[in-house]
Amino acid sequence: MAVIPVELAGRPYEVRVDGGLLADLPKQCGALLRKKRVPIITDTNVAAKWRETVGASLEIGGFEPRWLVLDPGEGAKSWVNLERVTDWLLAEEVERGDHVLALGGGVIGDLTGFACAVLKRGCGFIQLPTTLLAQVDSSVGGKTAINTAAGKNLVGAFHQPSLVLADLDALETLPARELRAGFAEVIKYGILGDRDFFDWCAANGSAVIDGDRKAREYAVAQSVAAKARIVAEDERETTGTRALLNLGHTFGHALEAETGFGERLLHGEAVALGMVLAARYSVRRELMGDNEAGAVTAAISSAGLPSEIAALGMDATGAKLADHMRHDKKMDAGTLPFLLLRGIGEAFMAKDVELEDVAKFLDSQLQAN
Repeated sequence: MAVIPVELAGRPYEVRVDGGLLADLPKQCGALLRKKRVPIITDTNVAAKWRETVGASLEIGGFEPRWLVLDPGEGAKSWVNLERVTDWLLAEEVERGDHVLALGGGVIGDLTGFACAVLKRGCGFIQLPTTLLAQVDSSVGGKTAINTAAGKNLVGAFHQPSLVLADLDALETLPARELRAGFAEVIKYGILGDRDFFDWCAANGSAVIDGDRKAREYAVAQSVAAKARIVAEDERETTGTRALLNLGHTFGHALEAETGFGERLLHGEAVALGMVLAARYSVRRELMGDNEAGAVTAAISSAGLPSEIAALGMDATGAKLADHMRHDKKMDAGTLPFLLLRGIGEAFMAKDVELEDVAKFLDSQLQAN
């Protein structure tokens, strides 16, 4: 088992990476489960695969699992479901010292975490991420949110989990497309700050996606360790360090918005293409060379992830995509910081990017394909 500490002043917690964790919840959670009734929030897809295992694990330990099962998909991160979750938790008489289990991918983790952040001004929760993307990214660091008509993740709170259990067995149930989407966030940690890890990802991506257990554990543990270091340094994204984790996301969120935040383009796929665009835009600004941008494109493409806008079949212009960026939550005083690269492993925040130039760049990418 890999155990990665997330060192936050007064609120440290662990991320554990191993197989069999969901079948061993009473031991893993220990004193965090202080009442017989244990509230669990999940979706129908995850429940079909893991409800029996999780429920039996808790019952053998003397607990009574209580389930709220939601519809799957990004649409679950809504005001309607936030109300539904909080009302249900209140009906279950959840107290501030209790812990709610968030069993699922990033959508369930974000929604449950935000509900726990506002319920009675903050109660505890435990992340049980079941997707690769959630295990390496959204389950760690305390960002919780829902979507609104104006955009994605625009209403939320920083609320750290008390424990994260990344069960590698859960990855066995995922379709290849979801694994590839999650691997995009793994590659991200190499591109933004660790050239050696990037090279490992470029060489071992197929092993991770194809099911090599050692490769998966290494990929998850290294990614979590990288994120834990950044979160410990800048928990609430006030110094600029944590903003590095958004590499690829500004371009990616615009693409998600244009394609409707659905199955047409998964979040990890959007981030992958967003990182390619960030690398190419860095070349446009003469920050890095074509060879480096080509290496990013090759690593993304070799993992089976989209690396060209043409693959999306969008009917869009650069101006329209750039307009989506105006709703980005990082917008400050009319300026949108962009995560760019001076090379692989050397990400930085540029605060002098004009969206008009981004629109022209995106037009060139659309026309080039």
